[in-house]
Amino acid sequence: MTEARQLALALPHPPQLGRADFLPGAANAAGLALVDSYPDWPNRVAILIGPAGAGKSHLGAIWREESGASAVAATALATVDLGALLAGGAVLVEAIDAPEVDQRALFHLLNLVRERSAFAVLTSRTAPADIGFDLPDLASRLRAAVPVTLHAPDDELLERVMLKLFADRQIAVDPSLVSYLSRRMERSFEAGSRIVAALDAEALAEGRPVTRQLAARVLQRLGADPA
Repeated sequence: MTEARQLALALPHPPQLGRADFLPGAANAAGLALVDSYPDWPNRVAILIGPAGAGKSHLGAIWREESGASAVAATALATVDLGALLAGGAVLVEAIDAPEVDQRALFHLLNLVRERSAFAVLTSRTAPADIGFDLPDLASRLRAAVPVTLHAPDDELLERVMLKLFADRQIAVDPSLVSYLSRRMERSFEAGSRIVAALDAEALAEGRPVTRQLAARVLQRLGADPA
């Protein structure tokens, strides 16, 4: 007889994006230094560049708290009042590398930032030169921005982040379990987030704690080698 499984409800687990929740390390040191040095930047436009889950949005949220900036997805720039976005003197623009971004709208926003002596932080998974923008004036504006690269995490930072992800879900785990996971998974914050979410769902469905046996099964299901 198959053991009954509990119904796992997909409850939201919004990330905690305060300064106290940010875990610094070598991979994100340059981004944190940028935020900490605001407003003393060599250019009023900065670009946070890094893979998914590297901390771009978290750093952006910390900067917004410091600067009072508004926030907008780059894909929405063509549909919003750009002047109103800069009413507070600063704006965070997320994911300028998305394929649906209106290049002219982004260029106009950067012009407004310049005209009003405002500040802007842009985020991207890809360096602007590699995005493929074909509007020369936009490419020129982005070349003048301050590029800040966030890197893949080292073992220590990855494990600290995963422990925090478990804690955010109110799941108590032994640090040795997190070490076991980190040595067998893709080295990225995004992969860590997927694994924690999968373990949470599986543990809830089975009505059991997160154990090494459960972790091995989830790793295998996600395509990693649990051995």
